[in-house]
Amino acid sequence: MDDRSIRIRLMKNDDFDSVVEIDRKVLKDARPEYYTLKFERLFRSNDFLPVSLVAEDKDGTVVGFVMGEVYVGEYGISQEAATLDTIGVDPDQQHEGIGKKLMDEFFAHLKSLGVQKVNTLVGIDNIKLTHFFNANRFIPSKTINLERKL
Repeated sequence: MDDRSIRIRLMKNDDFDSVVEIDRKVLKDARPEYYTLKFERLFRSNDFLPVSLVAEDKDGTVVGFVMGEVYVGEYGISQEAATLDTIGVDPDQQHEGIGKKLMDEFFAHLKSLGVQKVNTLVGIDNIKLTHFFNANRFIPSKTINLERKL
């Protein structure tokens, strides 16, 4: 696919089905409940700025997405840090630069909002995603994620 035929835009509520389907293809498991909560928060909350994006091909079909949040703190001032919590590119369209283009647009949009740092979490055994984030200049943070099983 020609990189110029991909258009990046802010995510809309109407993108729900496309996002769920891409995620299902990537993970081979559907998570509509997860995305219902994400979309409700994204489109009904006043505490977060709109930063989630989708990638469309020349026909307007959503072929990828990136979701994140910038918290709007007291007095409407956004924080210096944002989170990137979900990214997906249709497996039939992967390795064509769509993920990179999504990330570049996501970072540019966040930078225009005054964000200086983006945080994300990746499972230690997810080599493919870790490599993708490393290629997009993410580095290990100075914090440690701890957990306790109950």
